[in-house]
Amino acid sequence: MMRAYLSVFKLRIYTGLQYRAAALAGIGTQFFFGSMFIMIFVAFYAHSTEVPPMTLSQVITYTWLKQAFLALVMLWLRDNELFQLITSGNIAYEMCRPSGIYGFWYAKLLAQRLSSALLRCFPILIVTVFLPEPYRLELPPDLLTFLLFLAVLIAGFLMVVALSMLIYISVFVTMSPGGSLLMFSIFGEFLAGMVIPVPLMPGWMQDIVYLLPFHWTADFPFRVFTGDISKLGALKGLAAQLAWLAALAAFGHYTMNRALRRVVVQGG
Repeated sequence: MMRAYLSVFKLRIYTGLQYRAAALAGIGTQFFFGSMFIMIFVAFYAHSTEVPPMTLSQVITYTWLKQAFLALVMLWLRDNELFQLITSGNIAYEMCRPSGIYGFWYAKLLAQRLSSALLRCFPILIVTVFLPEPYRLELPPDLLTFLLFLAVLIAGFLMVVALSMLIYISVFVTMSPGGSLLMFSIFGEFLAGMVIPVPLMPGWMQDIVYLLPFHWTADFPFRVFTGDISKLGALKGLAAQLAWLAALAAFGHYTMNRALRRVVVQGG
């Protein structure tokens, strides 16, 4: 079974790496939005009357990381092929496969996001490291911090795919891909720290954010990179990420099986 998932993963990686022109367009777009957010933060910090919980350098690094790894952490990235399978009734063909649908789709979504990120992240990271202060990306304080960042980024990436699987599963009920996508992504993106870092949110809002899994996908890994979270905090957070990942995957399997038992395919 795992060999089938691995084959799907490799095939989708090779396919995704062919879209170089789209990646170049995406890089330009991400530089634009990254620069816009940074200018807003620079103006905010220049007129702040209190000491912010994160330094300006950390926030700028956080912003460039968000743009570089956008394909790994954004919830609104979608696979229209999967939506069409559900809404058109062609899910019947997927049900005939000898492999489980959840694992099959999970492998496809992993590869889709990873191939897109591989094409975009390195040019953004390389260019932003050499920008003048205060606009450049600051490297982690030491090698261990960087290794912890890689570990929590991968765990967050796996969590994002598990969360996005819930979007596809919800379409079995709503039959509205756009509605399901908006329902999850609007709130999920903000709670993940994709608009502003969580420490810059009001205290009451942070209390809500820390109860939910979304901030573990983006805000937490990027703050580990900047050194805003200690090494011990990173290790504890990694354990929490793995616990959330197991819970989300188990819930996804359960809801997928229930949805498939109730699915009705027209014409048969």
